[in-house]
Parts: sequence; structure tokens; C-alpha cells
Amino acid sequence: MSIEQYQQTYIQNSFADRIGGSNYGKDTAIYKFEKIKRAKAQAKKDFPDVELIDLGVGEPDEMADAGIVAKLAEEAAKPENRGYADNGIPEFKEAAAKYLKEVFNVDGIDPQTEVLHSIGSKPALAMLPSVFINPGDVTIITVPGYPVLGTHTKYLGGEVYTIELKKENNFLPDLKSIPEDIAQRAKLIYLNYPNNPTGASATVEFFTEVVEWAKKYDIVVVHDAPYAALTYDGLKPLSFLSIPGAKDVGVELHSLSKSYNMTGWRIGFIAGNPLVVKAFGDVKDNNDSGQFIAIQKAAAYGLAHPEITEKIAEKYSRRHDMLVAVLNELGFQAEKPKGSFFLYVEAPKGIKGGVRFNSGEDFSQFLIREKLISTVPWDDAGSFVRFSVTFEAKGQEDEKRVIAEIKRRLSDVEFEF
Repeated sequence: MSIEQYQQTYIQNSFADRIGGSNYGKDTAIYKFEKIKRAKAQAKKDFPDVELIDLGVGEPDEMADAGIVAKLAEEAAKPENRGYADNGIPEFKEAAAKYLKEVFNVDGIDPQTEVLHSIGSKPALAMLPSVFINPGDVTIITVPGYPVLGTHTKYLGGEVYTIELKKENNFLPDLKSIPEDIAQRAKLIYLNYPNNPTGASATVEFFTEVVEWAKKYDIVVVHDAPYAALTYDGLKPLSFLSIPGAKDVGVELHSLSKSYNMTGWRIGFIAGNPLVVKAFGDVKDNNDSGQFIAIQKAAAYGLAHPEITEKIAEKYSRRHDMLVAVLNELGFQAEKPKGSFFLYVEAPKGIKGGVRFNSGEDFSQFLIREKLISTVPWDDAGSFVRFSVTFEAKGQEDEKRVIAEIKRRLSDVEFEF
């Protein structure tokens, strides 16, 4: 039977309301990433001999470090590593605590009670609402941003309140703008710095304000920090947990996906408040049986070698410099971020004497269809597009070639801002 035929059976009426109930699968709205996927496919079909430059991809373009790969092969061959990992091995938790100390100057993390591994950050974000949210409770999230914590809050009957990240506030949330009744009912607040998609970095002053605000309203802070070690131009990596009192109010999620080129390995950790970590572990124990022990041991090796991330950051910094320079030559107002591999740029209003762009999505679609340059649009708080410097390039000369090609393709267009 086809999907259409199955939609006529009892199964269609059995879906949970959280995913659409009896209307599941009938929504004709197209998610923006699906639009990008379709536009890329069409562009490749229309121009089969032209290279599509993908500046939209949100994952590294290179393999994990050879030492990490070798450690995985070594540990995968050991029979004692074949079984369930459950809530993780001591070796990985100890490596995570040492990593927080060495890279972020976070003191006093107990690896036994204040760290747990996760199968990447996304599952951890998905599980945390189950620890706290009852029907009617509120989760505060930032937009534009990663929606997983909010999605699962809604699944559990909770409410989501969004705060816009605006350029005039350095893409930091204005906590004072949150209504009193929302703050009183909120259980969780989600933060992410360096930020996806804006590339913005937090400051000690901002995190200090967050700690004070969270204590005032009894709110648990979830700081998602997958890009925290990818910083540039003298900015030191900053952990929320390095702020006095932070461990009293929240946790931080770290991932090796972006900082160690290990996206497909699915390994990260949660650290911070011991009660939150313990409760997360109980929920996690009912969701998965842990990541492969050999991967945890390979990840522990990586965490003990932060110079791997420093080398990766050097590459992204170099690419940011080149991309920002070219975009600004073309009339954009691009500012190099201090962290992450994302460059967040306001979309032009159109082409002089030609097409108008009413949104970031309009501009992004133009770039894909007309110039075979893929980006990601964000229209949650103004019309912006996100460029990523994780485009495929084999070495510095190839990086220069890609950037030069971007400039060549866009040089015949006079954008209006």
C-alpha cells in the first residue's frame, strides 16, 4: 500500500496530537531545509557542469584527527569494550572534567556526580524537558536558534516563550524584556554561545547576569556549547560553568561533533549541577543504553588533546577572514565572529533595477538557483542568511579558489541594501 492508501486506515487517526494527530503527513508547508535541498537538486540539474558551492552545511568538512581514529580502531578490537555502556565509563567522565579545567578554567567538576556522556548534544537537549517540564510549564528559548528543547517542551504539554536575538544587543537575549509572569512560570532557559546561527559570543558579564536572573526566578539554565572551543582572534574559550554560582543553577552541554570533526561519532557530555545531571541520567537510562565504549575512549583521547581543536579553529578563522573580506567588497556589512564556523549576514533588499528580496529566504533561494551558492536563511528576527566556512576545500590554495569563485559569481550583481 502507498502512504496515501495508508492515510485512509485507522493508523492515520492514531497519531499523537504532538505530531499532528489525524492530519499528520497532510501538511503542505515545506520546511526551509527541505526547500534548500530541493533548490540545490534543481540547480544541479539545471547546471550540471557548474560546481555548487555549499556555504550552508553545518558540519565540518574534514575527518577526525588521525590519533582519534587510531584510538577507536584500537579500542574497537578489544572484547571488553563490546557491551552496553549504559550511563558511561569513568575514563570518559574524568577526561571531560579535565577538559573543562584545561580549556575553560572550570574548577571543581566532580567527574563521578557532575558529568555524564550523551550520544551527541541533540539527544541530551531532547531529554532534558522530560526532567523538568509538566503541562503548563514554560521553556524560554532564543530565536533564531536550535529548536529541540522547545519541540520536546511542547510534546510534554509545556509552553515555549521566545526571545529574539538582535544585532543592537550583540545577539544576546535581553533578559529584562521577559514578562514577569513568564519568568515566574518558566522552568528552563536555553542559551547557546558561541551562537548558531549568529556566531555571537557571550561575555563573563552576560553569563553573570544569567546566573543572578536564574536564581531570582528559580530557573534552570541549559547552556548548549558545541562551538565553545572554536574561538578566534585572541578570544579565550568561555564556559558558563566558569561563572561563580553557575553550577547552582544549570548545566552545560558539550559536543565533539564540531570542535573535533566528529559529527557522525555522536558523542558529547553534560556537566554541572549534580541534581540535574543525576536526573538526566535517570531519564537517559530509559532512552538509550549508552554510546559504544570504544567511541567514548577515542573521545577521551581527543579531549586530552585540545590542540586538535586549536588547529581546526585556525582553519575556520582563516576562512572567515577571506569570506568577510569578499562579502564586504560586494557591499555587505559582514563582521567576523569571535567563535563558531557561522557568519550571519543581513540579506540585501534586492538587486538594483531588478528582483526584490522580501526575506532572507528570498535571497537564499536566489543564491542557490542563480549562482549555485547554498546558504541558510533566517527570518525569525530580521532578514538574515547564514554562511558557513565548513565548505569543502582541500588545503589553503583550494580555499582561496573557492572564495575567489564566490566573488566572481557575485561580482556581476549590484545588490541594494
